[in-house]
Amino acid sequence: MSTIKDVAKYTGLSISTISKYLNGGNVLKENRILIDEAVEKLGYKVNHLARSLKTNKTKTVGILIPSLSSAFFSHIIAVIEETLIQNGYDSVICGFNFDPKLEIRKLRFLLDKNVDGIILIPERLSADDLNSVLKVSGKQIPLILLDRYVNDFECDTVLADNINASYSAVESLITKGHKRIGIIVGPPEISTAYERTIGYKRVYQDYSLPAEEQLIKVGDYSLESGYQLFNELLDTEDPPSAVFVTNYDMMLGAITAANERGIKIPSDISFIGYDNIELSLIINPPINIVVQPMDLMGESAAKILLKRMKGDYSSYPLMLRHKSRLLFEK
Repeated sequence: MSTIKDVAKYTGLSISTISKYLNGGNVLKENRILIDEAVEKLGYKVNHLARSLKTNKTKTVGILIPSLSSAFFSHIIAVIEETLIQNGYDSVICGFNFDPKLEIRKLRFLLDKNVDGIILIPERLSADDLNSVLKVSGKQIPLILLDRYVNDFECDTVLADNINASYSAVESLITKGHKRIGIIVGPPEISTAYERTIGYKRVYQDYSLPAEEQLIKVGDYSLESGYQLFNELLDTEDPPSAVFVTNYDMMLGAITAANERGIKIPSDISFIGYDNIELSLIINPPINIVVQPMDLMGESAAKILLKRMKGDYSSYPLMLRHKSRLLFEK
């Protein structure tokens, strides 16, 4: 079995330089290439158990998300993993399928795995829940909230600017003459849904128009709820002339319902969806869509966590909000 001394002999580098790189430290690019080549050719294996016992670090990060099947979450995870790998960290990814009991259980699981830090996209967890789980675990590790915040829980948080994104989308419809705009949002106890509803209502207030509660439909972020709620909007006595769907999966459901009804977007009804540029390009003509800064959000969360895991708590707690943008506006 190859040892770190064999890697040093192959590369001509010092053991301290090789050890620094294998433990996530920064070394010169040419040295990284040499070490990676030697590790692969010699079949050198890092003894993670010995390293963790010696340093109390596992070089792993826990990522906990509501659903493993969501395109939005999957994209963000890919960005996070790329950033972590570049810095010598592996990840343990868990989904809780929108189940609040499983959400707590999976968080405990990650803490029991002795990960060095956690990135969490919360669903139903309260500040009391988080404080209780962390207290029971006895672990003091950095935790980053991504996409959603938790009221009264102090930690670093990376978000999209949901209020302004929703405001801009609805305002673009109002300026085109639409007054009765339906919106399909997620549960109000989830911060993203709450903020997108605020943006919707604020536009109506600023334009001195009445916001009709019957045009605000609350779903559960599933394709099925988007399908059902779009049909409910269209089946009202006075249907809206435009619909804004604030989540990708619910957008798929709404488009499916429109197709079944023979409704053409945007000639029969104006429509703004969320999050998937590729889908909007496939549909002809392309639909208006709010695109969240997924790459920036994932990269920011990973970089902040890396900083905290190194013991740098300057400007703590951070709250970063990245701007979304409206594409294909007509």
